[in-house]
Parts: sequence; C-alpha cells; structure tokens
Amino acid sequence: MIHCAILDDYQGCALGFADWGSLAGVQVRDFTDAIVTCNALVEQLAGFEIIVAMRERTRFDATLLARLPRLKLLVSTGLRNSAIDMQAAAARGITVCGTRSQSYPAPELTWGLLLALARNIPADVASVRAGEKWQTRIGIGLSGKTLGIVGLGSIGSRIARYGQAFDMPVLAWSRSLTDERCQAVGAERAVSLDALLQRADIVTLHVVLSDSSRGLIGARELGLLKPTALLVNTSRGPLIDEPALLQALTQNRIAGAALDVYDTEPLPAEHPLRRLRNVVTTPHIGYVTREQYQVFYMDAVEDIRAWLKGSPVRILPAPI
Repeated sequence: MIHCAILDDYQGCALGFADWGSLAGVQVRDFTDAIVTCNALVEQLAGFEIIVAMRERTRFDATLLARLPRLKLLVSTGLRNSAIDMQAAAARGITVCGTRSQSYPAPELTWGLLLALARNIPADVASVRAGEKWQTRIGIGLSGKTLGIVGLGSIGSRIARYGQAFDMPVLAWSRSLTDERCQAVGAERAVSLDALLQRADIVTLHVVLSDSSRGLIGARELGLLKPTALLVNTSRGPLIDEPALLQALTQNRIAGAALDVYDTEPLPAEHPLRRLRNVVTTPHIGYVTREQYQVFYMDAVEDIRAWLKGSPVRILPAPI
C-alpha cells in the first residue's frame, strides 16, 4: 500500500473535489490543520510516499526532504513553488509535479478587498448585525482615483482592466515593465516605484516574491504614500516590511490596508493586524474557489496516476 498525504486542507474538502478512490493501491489522508515546524512535519509525514502540498504554504527544504526518506512524489498545486528545494528533491530521486491553476480568482478577491476597504464594508456589516448606530462611517469612491499596480503580469493586467471599468486612471511599474506592455492593457508606465507610490491613491501588489522583491515596500516607501492612500496585498506577505506597515497604520500615516497574505500564516491569534480598525484582513483566500480547487485536486490525482504508471506529467524542473 502506498500512502498519500494532502496538506493544508483547511476546509476538509479535498477528498470531494476529485476521484481519489480511483488510485488503486493508494491510501489517502488529508490534513486539515497547518503543520508548522520541521519536527512536526517529519512526525506526521514520515510514513508517506506521496505528498500533495498546497502552493507555497509548506517549505520543503533540503533538511526536511532528508528527513522524509519514503517520499517519492511531491505534488504542488500550481506550476511554480519556490518553497520546494528542487535540487535537493532531484538529488534524492523525488519527482516533483504541479497542477494547472486559474488566473481569475486572485484578482477578483483583490478587487473585493479594495471595495471592502474603500467603503468600510466589513465594519458596517458588523455594525448592522450588532444593532449599533445607523451610519457612522464615510467611505471613498474609486472613480477618478489613481490606481497604482506594482507588477503587470496576468493578475496585474486583470486589475488594470477592473480599474478602467471603475473610471480609474491606471499607473503601473515593475523592474522589467515596457511601454508596449502598458499600452496593451491601457496603463501608464511609472518611471519608478517611487513615482508610482507618490502619485497613486490606491496601490496594489502583484509581483512574485524573490530575493529582489522581499521587503519591496519598506518604511521609506510607505512614507512616500499619501496620507489618504490605501494599500492592497494579495500576492505574498514578505513583499511588505510588516513592522513598518504596522507602524504606518497605527500612526495613521496611510489611510488603510487590505491584506490576504502575511509573513506568518496562519496569522497568529494575537497578531495586531487582526485588531487594527483601518485594516481589512482575509485568511489567504485569493486562490480559494470551488473552481480552482477542482482543477488543483483533479490534476493532483492525474499526476499521481501518471507517476504510478511510470510516466509522470507536469514535472516541475529543477533550477539551472
């Protein structure tokens, strides 16, 4: 019998999105709580030959992989996972496969968070439910406000189109951005990140986390924002210097932030971001839709079936 672990199935739904029972000779177990430490991961996963990991939530570094001697197949949802040491996996003979994914859930949530922050929707919903005083907050409109997009890839481009539908001028920046790319999506290219931060009324981040982008928005960059500016991050938490952001929000040096991603996930129960009035938080659900999960888990089953037959598909390459 081969044993397969499904990690981070927080909603306890993974087994219902694909025909896991079609995998003859494979016993599947889903883990519905986060397993955080390396020792806990080894304790829970040492007996599994196959692991299905949710995106970049669990870090499979060389140390962890060495302590999982039975592991032969690691499936990651999505076709990119910087949390897996691909060279260490290859050296240990571990096949790493990915799944397809859909590009629209994250930008849809981004826009939902932006509207929620601009119009105080979560606080007003809570106020109505609690029977509090009628109308205590004043929101801001988006029409005519400048939308600053950091990163104009597939997600950023969708956000640009959403902004245009709301009659917002769109400004974009990334290190490799060209005028041609901006023209294709109807955005103006900012000459620098500083210029974008100084001009934008709303800034939203859509870049890949890397050594060069970690801490992209720090205390200096936050200081360039208007006091009325809103900041949205549905990409990766460490793109923003979290202590600097907390200070800026606590001191009301920016108007607010909407966040779906954090330095530590799940966000600790006592974390101050859970309590600030000028912050809208969601539990990293940018990709969490029924349609997305169906793609993830059906492809994961397909990956496992192909591997069992000796012809793995969607193999993620080791870095050169």
